[in-house]
Amino acid sequence: MFDKIFIEKKEDIERVITRYLPKEEGYPKTVIEAMNYSVLVGGKRIRPMLLRETYALFGGESLIIEPYLAAIEFIHSYSLVHDDLPALDNDELRRGNLTTHIKFGHAMGILAGDALLNYSYEILSSAYELSPMYIDRCAKANKYISKKAGIYGMIGGQVVDIEAVGKTLDIESIEYIHMNKTSALIQAAMCAGAILAGATVEELNVVEEAANKIGLAFQIQDDILDIVGDEDKLGKAINSDAKNQKTTYVTIKGIEESRKDVETLTQSALDNLKALGYTNDFLFALIEKLINRIN
Repeated sequence: MFDKIFIEKKEDIERVITRYLPKEEGYPKTVIEAMNYSVLVGGKRIRPMLLRETYALFGGESLIIEPYLAAIEFIHSYSLVHDDLPALDNDELRRGNLTTHIKFGHAMGILAGDALLNYSYEILSSAYELSPMYIDRCAKANKYISKKAGIYGMIGGQVVDIEAVGKTLDIESIEYIHMNKTSALIQAAMCAGAILAGATVEELNVVEEAANKIGLAFQIQDDILDIVGDEDKLGKAINSDAKNQKTTYVTIKGIEESRKDVETLTQSALDNLKALGYTNDFLFALIEKLINRIN
């Protein structure tokens, strides 16, 4: 039953995202093609799904959520496009397809990532037009997303990750990287959903902590899959961390302890969210599914 509902919700998110893609025309046509390719080559749409389901958890019903679904996925896609570049992870496959810089060239790969990030903020800046009465919530959500995608969030984590190549890291440094490079955007998604639905400051703090745990568990599972995953199911090469001389959570703690930590973090996040007193069975099931994913 969960899988059927997941597919239906994902397809609905895909329809929303597609509506917000720029038209492939005019002088910047090539970079727009690269942008759209990066978004449409696949993906589980976990971040927009977490955003919408957290919005629903707090009783949100307005169409105001739709531009946020697109924007958060475009920010995520931009991060992947740049992550795959030769100067970073130097990957040729993403979701079973050629990475953007391999298909369109390195320069266009850089520009496509830049364009996706800027375009996401263009969408966010006009989101309030769908529901003008929520302009204050939009402003707060936009500020939160901007911070979590920036130097005090995702980019900050990426910087430490790059500078750590070839170095031996302790677990605190690894957790800092994961909590910023991965957790920050999951926090952006879930907390934006909570903000847009009118959650209180206290409720937002709970969501933020839960999202941090979910993001950390998600990245640890990613580290595990990089070692034991199926390349065909993952849609990308495995052992990329070892190839890039990266110390990971699994490097320090090992496979079995890392798996236990994923389960512990996930259960703790669920306990936090359920303690709020609201119900969204699909959201809770989705979070549980993340720990057992194989791609």
